[in-house]
Amino acid sequence: MFQTLIQVALGGAIGASLRYLTNVGTMRWIGPGFPYATVIVNVTGSFLMGVLVVVLSRKGGTGYSPFLMTGVLGGFTTFSAFSLDTLTLWERGQHGLAVTYVGVSVILSLAAIVAGLAVARALA
Repeated sequence: MFQTLIQVALGGAIGASLRYLTNVGTMRWIGPGFPYATVIVNVTGSFLMGVLVVVLSRKGGTGYSPFLMTGVLGGFTTFSAFSLDTLTLWERGQHGLAVTYVGVSVILSLAAIVAGLAVARALA
């Protein structure tokens, strides 16, 4: 149990660091106004989750799930940030943008996990 907890904690530190770097890079590249970085990490994380589900199960690597899926991807994806970004847009009176953000994030994240599963299954 303790070993698994360490794997999750280390993976979470890596994932959170990658999310932070994505936020900084996206802000510098695109600028403020819309939470692009949150969309990027949630869609990318969903795609990678789809890939990992297939690859780890087919290659007998489910022992890496706590580190990779719970830790790295759990630290990388940002549902709590997504919720805050949505509420911030709503409270600013940008209701249409808030609704668009929710729709785009959910639809693209679901599409990404389906794509990740399909890519991994096709390559395996």
